[in-house]
Formats: sequence, structure tokens, C-alpha cells
Amino acid sequence: MVDHLANTEINSQRIAAVENCFGASGQPLAVPGRVLLGEGILTKECRKKPKPRIFFLFNDILVYGSIVINKRKYNSQHIIPLEDVTLETLPDTLQMKNRWMIKTSKKSFVVSAASLTERKEWISHLEECIRHLLSKTGRQPSTEHAAPWIPDKATDICMRCTQTKFSTLTRRHHCRKCGFVVCADCSRQRFLMPRLSPKPLRVCNLCYRQLLAEKKEEYSTSTSLLSRSPRH
Repeated sequence: MVDHLANTEINSQRIAAVENCFGASGQPLAVPGRVLLGEGILTKECRKKPKPRIFFLFNDILVYGSIVINKRKYNSQHIIPLEDVTLETLPDTLQMKNRWMIKTSKKSFVVSAASLTERKEWISHLEECIRHLLSKTGRQPSTEHAAPWIPDKATDICMRCTQTKFSTLTRRHHCRKCGFVVCADCSRQRFLMPRLSPKPLRVCNLCYRQLLAEKKEEYSTSTSLLSRSPRH
């Protein structure tokens, strides 16, 4: 079905319509072989509060953005390669039902659908596209994922020291490694995680010690391997 639609006029028109809705702020989406399979509004759990986002499922990427005028104007476009995606079904909370997590190496986040059926359909279509892509490329499913950020409202105190209370003056920060909400004193360190960013990122003190220990271990392993390599 996907291959059959790839070079059709209707598919080209649908992709062009999505590009037009994002306008100059979005990336070009029309490439040979790409098919738009479906679209819908999902609620994304954001740092401050859950917000509706428009999602477009293509046979190789997932695109989402903020809704300015539904069906007419979107912005803040994000493009996720499907071969980097794994999915995890999550239990309901009091505020959010029909939830699941979209996990990638750069960013992981939680979304919820309007109904259980809608969630099943989204997950089923996504998993089918991911399977098809991986079988074509011969790649293994992704195993490294960025931690999802815990929403600000989930805690009033630092999740590391459990002493500092957040207020208008005492800001919340997020550790980029574990996603915990932490105070400034518990997240003074920065660490370079090339998978997430070319710049060193804020991490909590616990993650900093763990990352440092991992780096030392890697260094000592590579040094011992070098010392054992035969000399000519």
C-alpha cells in the first residue's frame, strides 16, 4: 500500500499541504519514496502542562508541531526519524489517559490519545512503519534513549536533595541525563553528551558522578587495549 502511494499525485498534494501549513518555519518534507500515512492531534506532556500538538506519520519520519490555526497554520516543527523510535505504553494518571512514550536517542516524551482505540491505532501504525524501515536498512532497534523530562508540576521540592523548595525565586532545573527536576545547587555540573548536543549539558550531581565514572572506565579500558596491541 505504501509503495503504491509513493509517487501518486494525491500523496504529493497531501505532503505539500502539510508543508504549506508549517510555511517558512518548517523543513521541506517531500522526498522520493516518502508517503504521508496519517495525521491527528495528540496531547503532549510538556514541561509546564500538557498541550495539544499536531502529529503527521510518514513511512520514514514522525513530524509534530504546535497548532496556531488547526488545518491551516502550524509552527515549532520537529522531525523524528522512525528508525530511531521505540514506543512504551504507560498507565493512566488522574490527568492523562491513553498514554504512551515516544523514545528516541535525542528526546523522549509522553503523549496521550483521545481514546484507547486511537492509541492502539497510533501505536500499531508506528510499529509497522518502524519494522518495515528496520527490515529495509538491516538496522537493529534503537536501545539508547534520552530520559523524558519530569513535568515541573510533578514536584515542589528538588528530587535529589529533597530539601530545596521551589518558588518564584528558586527555579526548577532539569537534569539532561535522568530528567529529574532539581535545584541549582544539585545541578551545577555540565557534561558533554554528544548524542544529545554538541555542547555540555546541565546534569544533576548524581548523574555527573556516574558519567564521570563511566568515562574513566572507558578511558582505562581503551588504554589497556592499546598497551596490549602488538608493536611492529
